This record gives sequence, C-alpha cells and structure tokens, in this order.
Amino acid sequence: MASQFLKFSVLLQKYRTPVLIASCSGVFAANMFYHVFPDMSYRQLYQAWYKGQPVTLSEKLDNVFQQVLKDCKISSTKNFSAFASFGFHPIGAGVPWLPAGAQIGIPANFNSTADDPSGITNRTIFINGKAVEWDSDAGTALKEALVFSLEAQKFAIARDVSRLQSGGPVMNGVVAPFCLGGVWVYSVVLKQVFGLHAGPALFRGAVNVLALGLGAVSYLLTSDSVNQWIEYNSDRRAAGLSRDYAKGGLEFYDKILSRNKTLRSLMGKKGEEMYAPSGNLFPSHLLQLKHTPYTSRREGILTMLREEKV
Repeated sequence: MASQFLKFSVLLQKYRTPVLIASCSGVFAANMFYHVFPDMSYRQLYQAWYKGQPVTLSEKLDNVFQQVLKDCKISSTKNFSAFASFGFHPIGAGVPWLPAGAQIGIPANFNSTADDPSGITNRTIFINGKAVEWDSDAGTALKEALVFSLEAQKFAIARDVSRLQSGGPVMNGVVAPFCLGGVWVYSVVLKQVFGLHAGPALFRGAVNVLALGLGAVSYLLTSDSVNQWIEYNSDRRAAGLSRDYAKGGLEFYDKILSRNKTLRSLMGKKGEEMYAPSGNLFPSHLLQLKHTPYTSRREGILTMLREEKV
C-alpha cells in the first residue's frame, strides 16, 4: 500500500504541471456548464409548468423585458431570451457572447398589479404543510410584498441583465480553479520555507494537508468577495440607468425584506433559522457570508440617489 502511494506521489510530482492545468480546466468547465448551455440546464430547472405544460411568458412581461434590454443598451437582443419561471423574483444564467446566449427567468407574480393580484392569489403556497390564506393578515402582507411596480420589475430584470452582460458567471467560475492552483503554490512555498522538498514523506504530507486547508479558506473568502462585488456592481449598473430604475431598486429590496419578514413569521422556528429579523438571509458564519445583505444593497442604491449619481 505504501509502495503504491509512493509511486503515485512520484508520478504526480513528475507530471504536476499537466495535472494542475487539467484539474483547473476541469473545475472551470464544471462551474460553467450550465452557463454555456443555459437552455438545456438552467431553463429546464426553473421553467414554470402548469398542468404538465411549460408556461409561456405573457406578452406584457415580454414587452417589459425588451424595454429593459433597450434601456441597458444591449446591441444584440438575440443574445438574451426570457422565459416564465417559478419563484418570486427574476433569475438568470448564461454568457451573452456565447452561441447559446443568456436566459432570464421572470416569475408569474410580475404579471400582478395592486388592482389585479390574480398572478399571486391564483397560486397555492404551502408553508409548514398549510396553504397560505390570502385574506388573512399574514397572507395580505405577503401578497403586498409580492406585487411590484413597473419600475421595480424593470430594475429586477436589469439587475440580472447587467450581471450576465458584465461576465459575472465567468468571474464566479474562475474562483475555484484559481484557488486550486493556489493550493499547489501554497504547497511549494511551504516546503521551500521549511526545507521539506527532500524531507520525510510524513512531513511533506502534513504540508500538503495544510496547503489544502489554506486553499479551502481562500476559496470561501474569495468566492464571497467576488460574488458580493458582482451583486453590488449589478445593482449600481441597473440603478444607474435612470432615477426611475433607482427608485424601483429601493422598492424591490423593500418588498424583498418585507416578504422575508412575513415568511419568518409564517414559518415559525424554521423561518427564524432562515431569515434575520431585518429580512436578510441566514445562515452566515465566520468564513462565509452566503448572501449579500439586502439591507446593504438597498442602502447602496439609496446612497446613489442622495448623491445624485443617477
């Protein structure tokens, strides 16, 4: 067993550069797969269905989507397509400059207005095994949180368009292979510092484990930093289109925070574990903040309005 491990280590050391390149390329390809083929992966996962048939995006929302693309100055609108998705706010995937383009999912509640909330009330939402009663106080609060003005809808769509157009998926996809390469760098540097290149296999193995741990920590911190920068940048780009978009952004995040507070109340103990009293998402821990705080994103847009940057 030890002999086989030693042979493997020698082989890995001999071909470490090709192995490293192949590993990093494989990780990057895995991260980018559903962005390269969004119609076969992402869209199939988030497509809204009704009675066994895919829901078609309404003409109203398609017109809103086309207007957002125009406002974002997208030169070739063929690179972006929209579909009816489930959920309560837009989602998107893809790389616009690749052949498959980008896909934006727009939820049914964007068809609703304050005067006609049928896109919400005609759906049955179960929380803790019980259907939400739309006429109850909590149901009314949730319904109001799911109705967005046209300006808020346009901001929400523009936010995803900006994220995809600026290469957000590619930047996210690069993090893991970059940190994987960092593991090799950590290993080489630590062995050089402690003079272990020709040292005992046990010590070299311990250094490799330490390098792997440093790489994991680097990935967690870098991934969060990159993701938060992308999200803040997308907000700035969307809100910067006009004051109406910025005001729509404030409303959008106000409604999301209100929705999360209502869900926290409706879901009981599970809701308290998922949502903070402010409406931000849990969980968070020392090494990783999984979600960019909605309160911070709202504050960023509010600052833009106060400083008249839009």
